[in-house]
Amino acid sequence: MFKTLYLQFLFGGLVSLLVITNPLSKIPLFVSLTQGMSELRRAQQARMACVYAAAIMLVCLLAGNLILAAFGISFGALRIAGGFVVAVLGYRMLFLSQDPGMAPKTNRREDYSFFPLAMPGISGPGTIAVVIGIATEIAELHSRTEKLLAFGMTMLAIVSTALVTWLVLRSSTLIAARMGRAGTEVLGRLMGFLLICVGVQFIGSGIRTFMAGS
Repeated sequence: MFKTLYLQFLFGGLVSLLVITNPLSKIPLFVSLTQGMSELRRAQQARMACVYAAAIMLVCLLAGNLILAAFGISFGALRIAGGFVVAVLGYRMLFLSQDPGMAPKTNRREDYSFFPLAMPGISGPGTIAVVIGIATEIAELHSRTEKLLAFGMTMLAIVSTALVTWLVLRSSTLIAARMGRAGTEVLGRLMGFLLICVGVQFIGSGIRTFMAGS
């Protein structure tokens, strides 16, 4: 049981979250927004952005089922809708050209850690859909022990994702110089393809849930 939960919720959750957050794709945004800041201030922005992003994902994991119940949304419907959102985001990354150096238009200020870095940068709609989708899978486990283990594994995956993202942002200047624009674009397209796969998996899981409940 432990091995199955480990593979599904820790390893599988970590892979899904790293693919959807795609930390390397946040480098141009981070560099653009923190240009002119001191090294200490840049480090603080990277740290707080990842703390906020992890908090957002943890809240969605713990409260996701309550939100669904409040709006009368079934697990199957959430997975299908979330799968479409993730797949569309993957399609855009794979086929639509974007300028990775463009930052959203915001008034010049000194704190970008929550918006736009944590949300929607790291914890955007796709990330939230993935986390709530995982929460629905946990809710369908049979025993309390399995649910607690799955929650623990998923929380560890979320914290690990935030840690990896923090390491990437802290090294953003060096990584951007090494990869170059072409390298960043190639990686983004690869992540886009993987996102489409994750989205299709969510849709298939949602359809199976619908069929089982009908």
